[in-house]
Amino acid sequence: MNIFVYKGDRNCAGLIPRGGRVLGELMRDTKKLHKKAFYLSLFTVAYNCLEGIISIFVGYLSGSVALVGFGADSFVESLSGGIMIWRFRAHKNLTAQEEEKIEARAAKLVAYSFFILGAYILFESLKKLVLREHPEPSLIGIIIAIASIIVMPVLFYLKYNIGKSIGSRSLVADSKQTLACLYLSFALLIGLGLNYLFGFWWSDPAVGLIIVVFLIREGYETLKEERLCGC
Repeated sequence: MNIFVYKGDRNCAGLIPRGGRVLGELMRDTKKLHKKAFYLSLFTVAYNCLEGIISIFVGYLSGSVALVGFGADSFVESLSGGIMIWRFRAHKNLTAQEEEKIEARAAKLVAYSFFILGAYILFESLKKLVLREHPEPSLIGIIIAIASIIVMPVLFYLKYNIGKSIGSRSLVADSKQTLACLYLSFALLIGLGLNYLFGFWWSDPAVGLIIVVFLIREGYETLKEERLCGC
């Protein structure tokens, strides 16, 4: 019978440092990915705020409910990005239970914001269709839509891959909201383009109705989960 004899210091010296190095490398890689996720969220919030301000201002001047709705959605997306910023910062003074409670309240606020904005855009879109209010063609709005179509796929790809790498379901969920913003950008471009090129005034409030569907859907799914899933 062969008996395994533990040789104490020699085996520990040979195994533990190697395991420690591997664990240390994994922790450093994970920390780097968390930092990237944090900066991506910062950029998302900054971009969406700027996009929202310009969209609402130009939409108000041109009478475009689609642009106003798109800008309002950008601000709500900024709230979601704010949650991600909060998630990927160090919270040494909070327990995991406290973090989950705060995040749940923030997610509910985002959901209710979607519903409120959806109701407003629905009212404005129907009013413009019934009263046949013609919005002015907006070249700036078209540029905003094109810029979003360029930026959003990159943000979605980076956030989705990092979220998968670190096992963060909340970041993956946030990346899907970025993808939804991309779809809205295409709808906005079509609506503004038809009005700008061919004078199809009804395309603007029609896109507003499409935005309402997205707002209600996102609000429902956020409220259904009650919170963005924990990292």
